[in-house]
Amino acid sequence: MDWGKRVASIRQKVKEERPLIHHITNVVVTNLTANITLAMGAAPVMAYSLKEVADMVGLAQALVLNMGTPDDVLVEAMLLAGKTANKAGIPVIFDPVGAGATPYRTEIAREIVQELRIDILRGNSSEIASVGGLGGRTRGVDATEVSLEPAEMAPKVAQKLNTVVVVTGATDYISDGQRLLAVDNGHQMLSRVTGTGCSATTVIAAFRAVEPDGVVASAAALAYYGLAAEKAGKIAQGPGSFQEALWDMLYNLEGEELAYGVRIRELRS
Repeated sequence: MDWGKRVASIRQKVKEERPLIHHITNVVVTNLTANITLAMGAAPVMAYSLKEVADMVGLAQALVLNMGTPDDVLVEAMLLAGKTANKAGIPVIFDPVGAGATPYRTEIAREIVQELRIDILRGNSSEIASVGGLGGRTRGVDATEVSLEPAEMAPKVAQKLNTVVVVTGATDYISDGQRLLAVDNGHQMLSRVTGTGCSATTVIAAFRAVEPDGVVASAAALAYYGLAAEKAGKIAQGPGSFQEALWDMLYNLEGEELAYGVRIRELRS
């Protein structure tokens, strides 16, 4: 596969189709992820009320569930929206922020993957290990050491949960249990700005909204996002200017500039 052309093509479809991405996300990143969604050409909606989530998700092309600041009412809204999306064939992208940090978060994450059909599960290595029952521990929302390497973990958890698993880090790994891809695009400054992992989930959701193959959509999204971060990192003076530059790069990055810069490896096809 010519990954450069494929990534550029999916990115162009996002701009042309402007998919509506319904977020039930955390209070820390709401503004950031809405702006990231707009920057890449998609449309965000943040609707959490139990009185409207079922109606709203029916209008969307993808649903993002993010449990960064969980409470019981929010979880109920996530489950209602997720079940509605499942019935309508709308892809559900789940970001189990902080799973493994506390029993409460771990319980919520496992309930969501048991109750819903998750199309794509995206997290750091500790979060994915925790959701997958591999014993991951998380410090706040940051990854700590786990026994399995991400390249081993992604297909193992994907097979167990019957979903596409994305383990993000210095190198990102994507698997559906059979295929295994690695994405090498990215920049160290991403770890210095809050919400960049949640933003990656949003980009994945927008790509999945226009690309039916979850593995391809996830790899393409992370390559695009990572390359934008690389370009932002070259001009940023620190975390504040990096965040602004990242928005601009996501807005402008397309075509040949995008196609020539992506670094995706097929480890198992």
